[in-house]
Amino acid sequence: MGEQQHVKFPQEVIDEYAALGVDFLALFSAGHLGTRMGVQISEASADRVVGTMPVEGNTQPYGLLHGGASAVLAETLGSIGSMLHGGSSKIAVGVDLNCTHHRGVRSGLVTGVATPVHRGRSTATYEIVITDEQDKRVCTARLTCMLRDVRPGDEEIIRSAG
Repeated sequence: MGEQQHVKFPQEVIDEYAALGVDFLALFSAGHLGTRMGVQISEASADRVVGTMPVEGNTQPYGLLHGGASAVLAETLGSIGSMLHGGSSKIAVGVDLNCTHHRGVRSGLVTGVATPVHRGRSTATYEIVITDEQDKRVCTARLTCMLRDVRPGDEEIIRSAG
């Protein structure tokens, strides 16, 4: 679980990172935590990021999807959108995450869709809507990321991300 297969990325973005020698799929993945939670990214651009996560294995003691699991999915999707917006000269760092949980889910797969609310030079904010398999809203989240310039020494972190 968590492997990035058949993800749709804009070709110009793939080319930009390939020129830098960056492992693009690792950088724009769910990372180690997301991988352990079964997060899979299926579509990614600065305009829209889509990913799924299984409920099984990500529940709280009552057997419901854990709110923290929803937060991980939301932050993953919003961060990927922010990174794609910022481009290869910026690093996106989450500074605010807000999640409202609307309903419990006991099984199946949840899907998150991140869309931009604001995309500026120094910050990017995404709304992330998480739904169940019946397309009922489970969680609404908002993530703001600071976009900072890549500094000397960051290149190695970027190359080994994921």
